[in-house]
Amino acid sequence: MYLLILFIPLLSASISGLFGRNLGEKGVGIFSTSLIGLTSLLSWISLYEVGIKGNNVYVHLWTWFETGLLKLDLGLMYDSLTVMMLVLVTTVSALVHLYSTEYMNGDPHLPRFMSYLSLFTFAMIILVTADNFLQMFIGWEGVGVCSYLLINFWFTRIQANKSAILAMVMNRVGDVGLCLAMFTIFYIFKSLDYNVVFSMAKEFKESPIIFMGFEIDQLTLIGTLLLVGATGKSAQLGLHTWLPEAMEGKI
Repeated sequence: MYLLILFIPLLSASISGLFGRNLGEKGVGIFSTSLIGLTSLLSWISLYEVGIKGNNVYVHLWTWFETGLLKLDLGLMYDSLTVMMLVLVTTVSALVHLYSTEYMNGDPHLPRFMSYLSLFTFAMIILVTADNFLQMFIGWEGVGVCSYLLINFWFTRIQANKSAILAMVMNRVGDVGLCLAMFTIFYIFKSLDYNVVFSMAKEFKESPIIFMGFEIDQLTLIGTLLLVGATGKSAQLGLHTWLPEAMEGKI
């Protein structure tokens, strides 16, 4: 079940993108919405099993790579926070898919749009189920790519092109903060695995580090850099300008 939560949206994106025209506008809408709805249902079941029953789940897929001190496994971690976010992501995504089937009614490129939406959901699930910072970053960047594709869906419109480029550039500013945070985490903890970092964090409390010529607490620096990344992705004040422009119909 836990693997299906990840791979059903990928299946929806692949079938909608490759065979959407064969399914037809109504068919692709029903197909993609049904699969994302199924993903949402499985997420609610996982909320009961993990969040309520307290049975945390870890799914090891394979060893991603090992080089020097850095060893990363590709795996899915389901704890109470993960399943809460999964329910939010998949339920909203299912509603967006359902709404889009009517909103985009008559558009000949509906299959491509539904494929982008499902791919967006897949990237979000990678982000929230990752068990290490690098895997999270892949989902993070996948969300950024899908945002660009969706904003620039009607790519013949100049305003859509400009809005998509603005969103991409502003998100890259936030990504610089996230990348610096990951470099700092590896420098301090010698690992990017959540369990290792979180279990060792208290050992580095009130430990200073030199950053750009200034002495700053290590954990404060990591938290600040992570906040910069989150600020860019969630369009908080300072890196917010891309979000209003994302409504590319704005003149």
